[in-house]
Amino acid sequence: WKGLLKLRSARMWYLQVEHKRVEVQRGLVIYICFFRGANEELIPKMVNTLLNVKLSETESGKYVSVLDLPGSVLIIPQATLGGRLKGRNMQYHNNTEKEKGMELYSLFVTQCEKELAANTKCAEAGVVVRYGTYGNRQVLKLDTNGPFTHMIEF
Repeated sequence: WKGLLKLRSARMWYLQVEHKRVEVQRGLVIYICFFRGANEELIPKMVNTLLNVKLSETESGKYVSVLDLPGSVLIIPQATLGGRLKGRNMQYHNNTEKEKGMELYSLFVTQCEKELAANTKCAEAGVVVRYGTYGNRQVLKLDTNGPFTHMIEF
């Protein structure tokens, strides 16, 4: 797994497929890539860490988690995070196999949805988890006063 991007914007949106646009409000964008050796046991730790890390700034200047904000979560599968430069070309030999990656991605998304649904602040605010399609190219457009990018490896 690699990566997360924090947004403090009023709007962000994500074009999942050519004819479907998904829009979410202020929150957290997570770019995710699974490396060889990743397994299901790591998913709860990843979700807990990412949803509870204090990256979002309130009006008072205090930093809070996306759960405390409350904010939406946008999850983007990003296999290119696993790339390594070899000469002038990128290679992706460290990424997990596509089938295993799809399975882990599905578990990760489901766990994020459960955590937001179980959080009272998030449920009352109507925040959502939106996500891209694993293995497909997707267009991302952000409205942000950042960006603020943090890489986290598990």
